[in-house]
Amino acid sequence: MPDGSAGDAGVIVLEDILRDRGSRYAASAGPASTPEAVQAFLTALRGRRKFARATHHSWAVVLSDGGPLKGDDGEAGAGAVILKMLEREGLKDHLVVVTRWYGGVNLGGDRFSHIVTCTRAALAALRGGS
Repeated sequence: MPDGSAGDAGVIVLEDILRDRGSRYAASAGPASTPEAVQAFLTALRGRRKFARATHHSWAVVLSDGGPLKGDDGEAGAGAVILKMLEREGLKDHLVVVTRWYGGVNLGGDRFSHIVTCTRAALAALRGGS
């Protein structure tokens, strides 16, 4: 899995998108058309040394043959935020993961705006923008 570069079948990793009160956020995205592909993507991401130490890997995908799937990984409501953005975009068979390294301070509702910011960055990268 590359660091924000092309290769590895369209996988995108955007590290250190934003920081707030000690928490750090990243976003990753790539093709996933089955539940097994989603799990393989998440396993590969968690296998990266830096990402293995993250507190949360919240994710969502809309499968062409299986519908919407999401996971909060302890960040309550985060998967639903990502899923809503994917549905609005009309993007299918691409997983978006927002990773958070908890910085010791509860961010309250601000964490949702950070999830939106990271998801937007991932969607822009998938479209080829910045």
